Amino acid sequence: MNYFNYIFSFLTASIFSIIFTYLIRRLAKRKKIIDRPEEDLTRKIQKKPVPLLGGLAVFFSFFLTILIFKDLIITENIISKYISGLFIACCLIMLGGYLDDKYSLKAKYQIVWPLLAVLVVIASGIGVTYISNPLGGFLWLDTINIDVIKIGQTVYQFTLLADIFAFIWLLGMMYTTKFLDGLDGLLSGITVIGSVIIFILSLSKDVSQPGTAMICAILAGSALGFLIFNWHPAKVFLGEGGSLFCGFMLGVLAIISGGKIATALLIMGIPILDVIWVIIRRLLFKKGKIFSADKKHLHFRLLDVGFSHQGAVIFLYFLTIIFGSTTLFFKGFSKLISLVVLVFFMLILGLVLVFVYKKKRYSKT
Repeated sequence: MNYFNYIFSFLTASIFSIIFTYLIRRLAKRKKIIDRPEEDLTRKIQKKPVPLLGGLAVFFSFFLTILIFKDLIITENIISKYISGLFIACCLIMLGGYLDDKYSLKAKYQIVWPLLAVLVVIASGIGVTYISNPLGGFLWLDTINIDVIKIGQTVYQFTLLADIFAFIWLLGMMYTTKFLDGLDGLLSGITVIGSVIIFILSLSKDVSQPGTAMICAILAGSALGFLIFNWHPAKVFLGEGGSLFCGFMLGVLAIISGGKIATALLIMGIPILDVIWVIIRRLLFKKGKIFSADKKHLHFRLLDVGFSHQGAVIFLYFLTIIFGSTTLFFKGFSKLISLVVLVFFMLILGLVLVFVYKKKRYSKT
């Protein structure tokens, strides 16, 4: 595939995203779908009300560009059924996100839409058939198949291990990016970085998936156009649907690029470990209220120790690039070593931030 096609699709998605973000920002203001800081002082740090629904701009620009370049995307690895399932799943995510941004749904109602989206995309056939074993070989997940329904000559099956893994993986990625969306430009920027890394990987000789690379280029462009409006001080927020959409798409891209789960873990390693720590902390100290908001996430801790808003975001961009890029050079066991290093780095970083924060508080008393 001509490299110009990737550049053109990236620029097309970026331009669409800029236009849609401007229009949807105006729509959110007119409909009064606004994030107001005074409504939740435990988590919100912006000083002024900011329009929501920004994720719709990323969604519209992404799928409109997909439609334009569909003939270049549909390949041996990407079939029409995948794109249709992906579109329906993302529509469900955006519908649930709109309802939450407008009506502030309770957590038990918020989770319905991500659950439905994951089920739809699995039903479309997108799943993990195997995972590369860092010690050598593959871990096959398609060994147990259960026939569900037969339509004509087509038998739809439930692939037990593969579908359960995809279900947990996609939900985990969505809620990781949902919790990550706490600073202006953080999630949209990391979505750009993650898309670019998977794009490069998709064009490598080992993977060689031009269709997947095209989807990555389009997602990167869609997120970048939005980032222009989302950079601090943000003029618009992704909202519930947008934050889930970013994690969902990165999770799907990791699957369709050949089960590159370790790649996605290295890209999203810092926020994933942060989410795990926050959930454990809430289970221990908040009596199991894992969805209760607070400012204990890593990005808020960086602000506490003296990072500026932009400085904290750029620092996390840098970490994402460093650890995510290792997947372009390391294979097999080396990736496992990178993940171990990432875990230890996160532990050390967390301890340093807590120490500096307590020292600052002590010095003020």
